[in-house]
This record gives sequence, structure tokens and C-alpha cells, in this order.
Amino acid sequence: MADHNLRALYAETDGVGLAALVRKGEVTAVELAETAISLVEELNPQLNAVIHRTDDIARASARATDAGDRSAPLAGVPFLLKELASSWDGAPLTNSSRYLKDLVADQDSGPVTKIKAAGLSLIGKSNAPENGWSISTEPVLYGATVNPWDASVTPGGSSGGSAAAVAAGIVPIAEASDGAGSIRVPASCCGLVGLKPSRGRVSLSPFVDFWCGGAYFLCVSRTVRDTATYLDALAGGLPGEPYTPPSPDKSYASLIATPPRPLRVAVVTEAPHGRAVDPEIVAAVNATGKVLEALGHHVEPYAMKLDFDGLWKTYTDMTCVETAGMYAALAGLVGHPVREDEVEPITWAIIQRGRETDAISHAGRIEQLRQASRAIATELAGFDIVLTPTLTQPPRPVGYYDMSMSDLDAYNALWTDAAFTFPFNVSGQPALSLPLGQSSAGLPLGVQLIGRYGHEEDLLQTAAILETEMPWRARRPGLHA
Repeated sequence: MADHNLRALYAETDGVGLAALVRKGEVTAVELAETAISLVEELNPQLNAVIHRTDDIARASARATDAGDRSAPLAGVPFLLKELASSWDGAPLTNSSRYLKDLVADQDSGPVTKIKAAGLSLIGKSNAPENGWSISTEPVLYGATVNPWDASVTPGGSSGGSAAAVAAGIVPIAEASDGAGSIRVPASCCGLVGLKPSRGRVSLSPFVDFWCGGAYFLCVSRTVRDTATYLDALAGGLPGEPYTPPSPDKSYASLIATPPRPLRVAVVTEAPHGRAVDPEIVAAVNATGKVLEALGHHVEPYAMKLDFDGLWKTYTDMTCVETAGMYAALAGLVGHPVREDEVEPITWAIIQRGRETDAISHAGRIEQLRQASRAIATELAGFDIVLTPTLTQPPRPVGYYDMSMSDLDAYNALWTDAAFTFPFNVSGQPALSLPLGQSSAGLPLGVQLIGRYGHEEDLLQTAAILETEMPWRARRPGLHA
């Protein structure tokens, strides 16, 4: 196939579609890998989304796919792994931290084993803020990633490198993870599908837990079927893990072919902290509710009862202890304890607060978060789906979330835009951002769908209908393959 025809096909086709072409022999995995590599070379200097290239790994994987079994659901599809926590044998594993700048993974993490089995081909690692603690992507170690829709604004974080690369068409799918909105925020900023699955849906092996059940791993993509297929590939825990959500009898990829049953839908547009929500975002949420109502679902307005400021303080203080513990464990790998000059100022402030927290206080916060989890899920138990904004405001300018700050409370206070995301890290419910709105300035605006614990199928089936009723794939950023 001529290079220009292949590039056009690659830019138009999602991951499931590319894998089908590989299986039929219409394109080769090697051709797809070379197309992705050329797009990294062309577009990444403007985006800074890919901070480690793994061309040799990609080419070897693609050759193995072409020479072997091409039946994997995403066989030969180019892919990026986020530079945070997940380890791919032979690839860097720095968490975007100067403290870990020389670390290279010597094994695959559990999700990566499944990613490889799904047939994905690693072309590189995507940029992330240090340790993921930002909803922008501007680490000192690698520099800022910008949004392909507008280079002056953030692509979101912490999965901003993944989201920018997918939105620009470099890859159709990339890994993303979420501790307070870090899958859904960049999906909203970049016009993508971003699902935070139910707590326990995807094993974090070799780890058992992150942030007392607050951290989740999956992907960002351009289509609902790519996200459903990726979820099928990664879903499933290991014996003895603490969270076990119920599972459907069929694959998520097959379930999205069936419209959802009549659902009870709540529409929430008032932010739990009482601060203003951008009116264009409110309009996008209300428009989504009207579409669902026209499709026969019961839709009603609702106001959540949530002490945002108190819960945010409890959650962020808990994560400080978890972060301090992580750095203590890493000292054995690095060869010395972390120093202040090896991390960003806000990271040092997080570590220090964690070190200064006594065990009784930490245990008390964990219990408070468990109580909040139950309260949120109980409050929303009467609804199958809750519609909210993903972010309260359009994408912020690059530099708005400043990890050079040393005042941790002032830094965390900037996160009010994520008022609708982090509560569902606490509750464990699945939450999905869809690119259903667009601002007058031409920037994507995400609408979030929250489901009942363990029922991603409700979200994905509804999303598949909305993908038809409120299509987004024709909208593309100015910087695109």
C-alpha cells in the first residue's frame, strides 16, 4: 500500500479496525508500526507527548505479529504506555521524576502482560507529571505536553501525553491511569473517550492497591469500541485481591452492540463545592440528558450532597502518606533516599507531609474515605447513570497547575475544576468521559457518565448510542495525522 494511502487509512481507523485489517492481511503490523513511528517523528516535536521512543520494541513486536498468530483483538495496533507505574521490560520507568531518571524496567507488570497478549505494539512511553499529581502534564524532567487543539492550553493530566498523542492520531489507543480524574480529565481536554473502571476491575499487579482503592488503570481512545475491547483485554483480578466487582456474562465489546435497557438517569450540573460551572459545559450536559430522554430513558435533575472541601482534604492527606511510603520503598532501587533537589517542590511537600503524619491519623482518614465511599454510592443507588460535567471549566492554560509551588494546600486548592471526578475515585464507581461538547473557542468539553459499581456495561452501551446520536469523530484538532 502506498505510504500516503496507508497514512490516510491509519488516521481514519480506530484500533479495532486496524487489527481487523491486520488479520485480513490488508495491512501488516510492520506497516502500522512504521506509520506510527513516522508520526511520532513528525508531530511529537510540536506536542511533546512521547518522551521515550521504543522503535526497536515496536518493530520486533510487529514482525512477530506478522509472522505468527494475528487473532488477538488488537493485533499489531500501535500503542503508548504512560510513564507512570506500569512497567514494560526494557523500557524506562521514571514516573517523570529526576530521582528515577535512570531506572529501566526489568519485568512486565500485570497489566502489561495482558496488553501484550491483546497484540498491542509499544512505540513509546507518554509524558506524565511527576508521580501523576497534576491534571496538567508539565514535568521538569521532560517538559510540558501541549494540547493538539490549542498549544496554549493543557491536554490535561496526568495522562496528558497519552491523550495528546491519541487526539493527534499518532496512536489510536494509549494507556491512562486515574487517581483523581487523570483518565477523564485529559479525555475531556482532548476530545476522547476515557473510562475509569470500577474499583478492582483491572488488577494493578504486582501491586495490590494504590491509594486505598483510589487509583485505576485503563486507556484513552477515540471510539467506544476501542475502550470496550481494551477493557475486555485487561479486566480481571487475581485471587485474594481486596476488590472484586461483579462481571457481565458477555464481553463488553459484544454488549455495546445492544442498546441499554430503559435507564434512570440523574443530571447533575451544580458542582459539589458550590463554585461556578462554565455555562457551555452545563449546556453540553443538559443536551446529553435531552438526547437520552428522547431515547426513552427517565431523566431528572439532581443535586449531589457532598462535602467536597472536607473530602478533598481527607483524600489528599491520605495520598501524602502513600507517596511518602512509595519513595521510601524506591530508595532500595535507586540506592539512596530521595533528596529535595531530586523532585519537584510540590512533590517534596507531599513527601514531607506524609512523613509527618502519625499512623492513627492516617488510619482515621482511611476509615473516613471508606465511609464517604459508601455514602456516595448509597446516595446515587437509585440511578443507573449520573450525568455530570467532566471538568467545571474548559482546558486551562499551560502553567496553570504549577508543581514548582511549595504550599501544598494552595496547590491542591487549584483542583476545583475536578470537583466531579475525584469523588468517584473515592466511591469506586465506574465513570466515563465522552467528548459530547465543544466550546465557542473550539475546544472539546467532556460530559461524564457515572454508573453503578461493577456495571461498566451500562456506561458503554449508553456511550455507544451517544456516539451515534451525538457523533464526535468528525471533529479533529488542528494538529493531526
